[in-house]
Amino acid sequence: MPMTSKTILDSLPDPIIVLDEDRRVIEANKAALDLMPSDMIGHNLAHSLRHPGALKAADMVLQGEPEYLAEIELPPPLRRSFSLHAVRLSEKNHEYGSRVVLLMHETTAAKRAEQMRADFVANVSHELRSPLSALVGFIETLQGPAKEDKEAQQHFLEIMAKEAGRMTRLIEDLLSLSGVEINEHVRPRGRVDIGRIVKSVTESLSVRAAERNLTIELAGTESAPPVLGDPDQLIQVVQNLVDNAIKYGGRDSAIRVRVAPVDRLPQTGGPGVSVAVQDFGEGIPEDQVSRLTERFYRVDKARSRSLGGTGLGLAIVKHIINRHRGSLSIESDEGKGSTFSVVLPVFREHEQNGTQPA
Repeated sequence: MPMTSKTILDSLPDPIIVLDEDRRVIEANKAALDLMPSDMIGHNLAHSLRHPGALKAADMVLQGEPEYLAEIELPPPLRRSFSLHAVRLSEKNHEYGSRVVLLMHETTAAKRAEQMRADFVANVSHELRSPLSALVGFIETLQGPAKEDKEAQQHFLEIMAKEAGRMTRLIEDLLSLSGVEINEHVRPRGRVDIGRIVKSVTESLSVRAAERNLTIELAGTESAPPVLGDPDQLIQVVQNLVDNAIKYGGRDSAIRVRVAPVDRLPQTGGPGVSVAVQDFGEGIPEDQVSRLTERFYRVDKARSRSLGGTGLGLAIVKHIINRHRGSLSIESDEGKGSTFSVVLPVFREHEQNGTQPA
């Protein structure tokens, strides 16, 4: 079968858009149509790509410049960065005539990696300063005044082991968060049995819950439809939410985990699945709920650290759910408890093979 120009364009991973002399989109490859509205063909570029840098690049070439380079960033909810190269096609080309081609190369991962490195250094230096200072102080004490004091040595070594464990958890969470943020723009494509994941995670954490005399109540796991996602990351989401409920839920109470279908997701318009984790702890002040997903934010810093928290769990959850094109919501009533809910898109086969639903 002969390979057409459209087939060649669709095989390329970078978005490519062809404009006419009026800045109308006359062709776009599959990567561009996946990135921007599917009805972009036949409309002015501003209909689908409103970034001033992109529009200026197209206009400069249409006005006579042979080529023009621009750096653009697509707006929230999911920021993506691109290096855009606008070039003029030769007017002698019998197929297109005088046309402009926009080639977009994604630089999101590189820019995020650069920002992650800067944030990592700043965050680690801040969070590790206190435990490192404590370790240095204990070591000096063990080498000096407590050198022959066996009881003091045992006490200090226990504290040092606790601080070292906290630093290890902190570094592991930082590395996990960095990995999630770098790949946040890449949507997962797997079929995941979310009911099975929720059931497995809650069973594995039931021993820890029992230590605080907490019972975990499950509902909806057997009938939940599969979701579109990355199984390892969704396990991490459920683990973080249930682990938080165990840490901060009231003793001698219950943790309710509910899996339920959602008719329509605002982000995609398609069906979804909700996973809600409810505890009956102290709750969270209303003015602090919106800040819970900030990295290192803790409502009660002393309590969080004493329970082994790093202040990164909900930040990791937020970025994983963003990658899955889902949503995270938090409801809390002081003195009564909190509910953390994530909503994920249902896996639909036709979205994976490019066909339309019957």
